[in-house]
Amino acid sequence: MNKNELTDKKHGKGSRGFYAALGISALMIGTACIFAHKQGDRLPDNKPVENNFPIVTEVPVNKRATNIPKATAPVRKTEPAAETRPVQTEAPAIPAAEAAAKAPFEVDSSFTEHSAEAAAETSVTSVHAPLADIGNILAPFSEGELVKNETTGTWQTHNGTDIAAEVGADVYATLSGEVAYVKNDPLWGVSVVLDHKNGYTTKYCGLGSDLAVLQGDTVESGSLIGAVGETADIESSVPAHLHIEMTHNGSFIDPLSLMEH
Repeated sequence: MNKNELTDKKHGKGSRGFYAALGISALMIGTACIFAHKQGDRLPDNKPVENNFPIVTEVPVNKRATNIPKATAPVRKTEPAAETRPVQTEAPAIPAAEAAAKAPFEVDSSFTEHSAEAAAETSVTSVHAPLADIGNILAPFSEGELVKNETTGTWQTHNGTDIAAEVGADVYATLSGEVAYVKNDPLWGVSVVLDHKNGYTTKYCGLGSDLAVLQGDTVESGSLIGAVGETADIESSVPAHLHIEMTHNGSFIDPLSLMEH
């Protein structure tokens, strides 16, 4: 009887110890869970930060980029936009040059009459000799050939005619026209150019400083221009003379060729 009581007492103590250990274990597990939860709250948020900046992949200079993914979407060809032109409600204008070419040629009668009068007034048949005596030719027109200049010793073309004359001898207009210019040339001295308005011009060189005309004057054939001088330094070694040049449509001609008519 006493043995069983002892056994029962030991059995009761063992049951109480078991439940006590089980409670302590549950308490430790609960404490561990609470601690782990709190530690998890302290961890930083590792989620990637979203931003609106584009991601740029740098490619080293002078190196070819590789591993570029191929485009999977089909390439579409862009068709050029259709050209639009304004609708013309009126007939297109013809350029003036084209219209003039298509239009019948009409002669301006007033211009023709004026040209005929000018040609009659400055006809080469009314040529007047530049000097009273033109028989003594010191140097003829060279017709483009090179001749030696006695003053400078150089070979050059002689574009005019040198007619011997005394200093102070009167010089006349060969044809009617307008005084184009009057100047004192450093080589040819006092010079006068007449524009005869028919393609001809006459130039007088080596004149004296006392002239009878001014630039812009209108002269008639045979009108007094000035007098022979000794102002042409480029021909200073030649005896006193008149150097006269004539051009027709810009080309030099022999002045005496007109005076023979």
